[in-house]
Amino acid sequence: MHVVVVGAGEVGSYVADRLSREEHDVALVDLDARKLQRLEGELDVLIVAGSGTHPTTLAKAGIEHTELLVAVTANDEVNLISSMLAKSLGVPQTIVRIEAADLRSNSAADVRSASGADLFIDPDAEAAQEILELFDFPGADEVAHMVNDEVLVIGARLPTDAPLVDRTLGEIGTEFEPDWDFMVAAIGRDNETIIPRRDHRLRSGDHVRIVAKRTAGKLVGELLGLGRSAPKRVMLLGGGRTAQILAESLTIRGVHVVIVERDPARARELAEQLENCLVLEGDITDDGLLEEADIARFEMVVALTGEDDANILACLYAKARGAQETVAVLHRLALLPLVEGAGVDVALSPRTATANGVLRFVRGGVAAVATFLHGDAEILELEVAEHSPADGALINELGLPKDALIAAFVRDGNAQIGRAKSRLRAHDHVVVVAMPGAVDEVHGVLG
Repeated sequence: MHVVVVGAGEVGSYVADRLSREEHDVALVDLDARKLQRLEGELDVLIVAGSGTHPTTLAKAGIEHTELLVAVTANDEVNLISSMLAKSLGVPQTIVRIEAADLRSNSAADVRSASGADLFIDPDAEAAQEILELFDFPGADEVAHMVNDEVLVIGARLPTDAPLVDRTLGEIGTEFEPDWDFMVAAIGRDNETIIPRRDHRLRSGDHVRIVAKRTAGKLVGELLGLGRSAPKRVMLLGGGRTAQILAESLTIRGVHVVIVERDPARARELAEQLENCLVLEGDITDDGLLEEADIARFEMVVALTGEDDANILACLYAKARGAQETVAVLHRLALLPLVEGAGVDVALSPRTATANGVLRFVRGGVAAVATFLHGDAEILELEVAEHSPADGALINELGLPKDALIAAFVRDGNAQIGRAKSRLRAHDHVVVVAMPGAVDEVHGVLG
């Protein structure tokens, strides 16, 4: 597939890189020549300097044979016009990033419709949603909901005292016979992602991703060694749009929220709009301010400014002072190993939510895709097609590649964990864990 990505910022460059590593033909368009020059040596993509709103620029990017255009610049208007132009030039599918509330409102429905976009994404809102999903599983660093929330995906690094440590998957499976409520679906170890089998033994420090029935969330939390209640006091360091969305949702839940924002005008704006939040004006790296705000008493501290260094330092300070859990929003993924080694509990990025939406379109026929910062494995939700090889077949008869497994399936609203002798039927919604190179083969079997 030939894909044109308009916007070479953190989101666009990540999407372009992800697609190119999956052997798609990608062109990356941006006005900033210096930014493109830096990326040229890092990404295996066609670099095109110019505006995504200009036909000549899109022509250089190969628009005449493009199957998907992804417009993710920081300018909503540019993204909308890029989509409109691409559609007029015959591009079948476009994805557009929109952040402005006015452009996402009902009054702007005609504007969005005129763009012709097939999907609208909002990285800030998606990042806020990812943080919210962590609240029910304190200590986890990944949480995703699949198949109308009937299936949970929970990722966490195993502490030494977790009940799963030093046990094989076979031993774990035998303990929970005859009906499994969960499955260990992926293991991250030594910078490698493993799609495990029965003889794999879990170790302290492994990053484990578990697929479970919705009703098994508490059990999985205990097995992963999480075991804390949802936070009641949260401090948000940085008062940007993601923080505002997050604060609005948290206060509805009855959570006590404090926001620290450096810009005086923005701090006043937040104080006026968020009646149930305390807004403090100041720098998130000001230890005196954080000490005065009693940061040690907060169960969760989330640093989500646009400055990675400040986010990391603030989280480390909060942890040192006694905050139970820290979350840092990262824009430079090269810092991820540093963050994990330094003691920040969770690192999130607005990039992954955008990539998930794009990959759903690229995959075709996929109901949902979840990717994460830890490892390359993808979680996909697919529907078993009538008369496909999977229709009526046992899972162990499908001949799936070793880098893929069927972790769960939902039939008539009831979730079941995938077993070797589980028989699939047409219209089952299947949750698959797979490395990128195995996805097409899995899709062929199920679709």
